[in-house]
Amino acid sequence: MDKILDLIYPPVCGICGKLDKNSLCKACENMLKKYFDIKIEEYKNEKYYDKHIYFFMYEGLIRKLILNYKFNDKAYLYKTFVNFLIKQKKVFEIIKSYDIILPVPISKKRYNQRGYNQSELICRQLSKKVKIKLAEKCLYKQKDIVPQSSLNKESRIQNVKDAYKIKNIRIIKNKKIILFDDIYTTGSTANECSKILKKNGAKEIIVITLAKD
Repeated sequence: MDKILDLIYPPVCGICGKLDKNSLCKACENMLKKYFDIKIEEYKNEKYYDKHIYFFMYEGLIRKLILNYKFNDKAYLYKTFVNFLIKQKKVFEIIKSYDIILPVPISKKRYNQRGYNQSELICRQLSKKVKIKLAEKCLYKQKDIVPQSSLNKESRIQNVKDAYKIKNIRIIKNKKIILFDDIYTTGSTANECSKILKKNGAKEIIVITLAKD
């Protein structure tokens, strides 16, 4: 199917628009490298997740790309992000060391408006490239909430409380899990999702985001 789609819609670099089979031309790849700076933050009993890893700061070109990806119908940018990240050896090795990858879910209302979950698209591609199990139907958002970006830190914590649920618990039992999202701001969403995963048997959780705000 991918090959057929590539014939109908030839892949282009998500940044400059030039034809490129990897959705990222060499010039734009080199430009992204200037922004790339992997950071690992560890939490000792402070959060429900054990670590947070991010690759960019949410500013400049990266902010523009993520906003286009989420809100301007540029879903194809997931290939640009993934094809850049898997070339970074440290990123590849970290992802490969976990059992499961799952995206932070969005509500049905938000999904219908946008047409896709931006985190799920990236997880699905990473799953194929790195050979890690994808569990996209395990964690779901049971209610629509006020956008987190419009709230302060204290309000964000209350806003996401009890917003997420688990099904197919056996999938996560005693597993090392990657919880993936696009942006990390206060960590309220990641912590609420991780709380549900840990309470249902997840062994270890690492939160990975493209960027930190």
